[in-house]
Amino acid sequence: MKRDSKLSGVLHVLLHMAEQDGPATSESLAGAMQTNPVVVRRLMTGLREAGFVASAKGHGGGWVLSCPLHEVTLGDIHAALGSPGLLAFGNRTESPGCLVEQAVNAALDHACQEAEALLLARLGQVTLADLSNDFHRRLKATGHTMKDFHHAH
Repeated sequence: MKRDSKLSGVLHVLLHMAEQDGPATSESLAGAMQTNPVVVRRLMTGLREAGFVASAKGHGGGWVLSCPLHEVTLGDIHAALGSPGLLAFGNRTESPGCLVEQAVNAALDHACQEAEALLLARLGQVTLADLSNDFHRRLKATGHTMKDFHHAH
């Protein structure tokens, strides 16, 4: 079963953007996400509409963060991406009149709702600044500085 890694990828890109001094192009961000620049532009549209990033056209243009990292939670980013499903499984719906299927689906629906509520609550507690601080802690623990940092893809 393929997992949706859109949220993870966008958070990855946002942290790269936070470490840059200027705008980041869709092409450079696509390299960080290992995807196509068109995919990056589509993802960034929702983030721009939510006020988390801004774009500038022309020479020297690209994407920049437009909000303080400590004010944006992972839950905010999840919502800006259209609140995609957080769990990778669903209910069987081949026999909607089957009482067994109804019982199974009701139990799974309840469990999924509880799990998603817990996950969304946790995402609402973690900020982009928390992620940045963790990155810098990890960087320091390796004995490196930002000068040495080069993201391997």
